[in-house]
Amino acid sequence: MLVGFEHVGMTTSDMDRAVAFYCDLLGLRLALRKPNGSGSELAFLDAGGGMLEIVAPAAGVGRFRDVPMSEAGMRHLTLAYDNVDAMIEKLEAAGVEIAERPRDAHNPEMIRRVAFVRDPDGVLVELIERAPGR
Repeated sequence: MLVGFEHVGMTTSDMDRAVAFYCDLLGLRLALRKPNGSGSELAFLDAGGGMLEIVAPAAGVGRFRDVPMSEAGMRHLTLAYDNVDAMIEKLEAAGVEIAERPRDAHNPEMIRRVAFVRDPDGVLVELIERAPGR
């Protein structure tokens, strides 16, 4: 029996920068950060309904590559907020790359407002306001 969503994993080129972005700017909570062997580092960030696991390999990583629609893969990470427009103003003031400004969602049954930003490694992060009743 399924208990719930646990976490999604990603890599980063700079753990300090990733933790600052996801915790200080986006509001996730650092649950664990530790060395992970061979010079790499591991962190778990609590998003309230699941976790984001981040690994910073000792050898480093290249910038995120958007997955083309013709390939299977993760396209973006989505986080829900009570006010997407206010979050975009905060992120823009902090110099975060805005990929798509806030707009009404195409699927209003699930999502009211939506915007997209890029994390420091270029990962596409969707910010949403949930539809009423969700």
